[in-house]
Amino acid sequence: MPELPEVEITRRGLLSLVDQQISAVTVRNASLRWPIPADLDVVLHHQHFLDLSRRAKYILAQCENGILLMHLGMSGRLMLLPEFVPPAKHDHLDIVFNSGQVLRLRDPRRFGAVLWHEDTQHPLLTCLGVEPLEDAFNGDYLYRHMRNRSAPIKTVIMDGHLVVGVGNIYASESLFRAGIAPRTAANKVSRVRCERLAQEIKTTLSAAIEAGGSSLRDFFGADGNPGYFQQEYFVYGRTGEPCKVCATRIKTLKQGQRSTFYCPNCQL
Repeated sequence: MPELPEVEITRRGLLSLVDQQISAVTVRNASLRWPIPADLDVVLHHQHFLDLSRRAKYILAQCENGILLMHLGMSGRLMLLPEFVPPAKHDHLDIVFNSGQVLRLRDPRRFGAVLWHEDTQHPLLTCLGVEPLEDAFNGDYLYRHMRNRSAPIKTVIMDGHLVVGVGNIYASESLFRAGIAPRTAANKVSRVRCERLAQEIKTTLSAAIEAGGSSLRDFFGADGNPGYFQQEYFVYGRTGEPCKVCATRIKTLKQGQRSTFYCPNCQL
């Protein structure tokens, strides 16, 4: 599943669409996680992408009369293509611009979303936590919001009501870098360790963005290029391999039906 770095890479790859005018919309299959609006072709016709931003794992295209929310789901890709490239089996939506560029959604599993809203306060956005790369997310914020939470620290930092976009890959990697065992109760993490964890979440996500994201299974950027951050993983997907720091074998456990990877020696 694309996580925050992959979504941010996708957003950056679409920035050439800003200020361009939409000339046509083709919906081949509206049955995504939520149905694509039936009148989207009418709503978007002749509008411009005035801005492209990101909130959590949503890409937001600001137009004159509202905002287009796009989510990649588990297997979705937003691709920027030249005009007249034939659609493939799972290409569900084309947004065509006057320049001839086409924004195409490919989503084999159809868990993605393309939604229209007349203002920025879409219900899907109102309950989200802070952005991990912004100043509001820091050690003090983590410490204050975890005092009454006894759930494992990995589960807590993946809670989008607390902080958005810290998915399974980057939660495991950040906890390793911070030296915190994933089963540690959140309310047992000291203020000092919270500060380090917040910084390592920022560092891990920033490094992943710099590397073009992680290309596992379905993810490629809008330009079709893969990411390379998986080459830098300390623990994720490395069960049984030696830790890059201490050579102890990496272990795996299940948390919330997800696999967690950790070093039993480095993370205490």
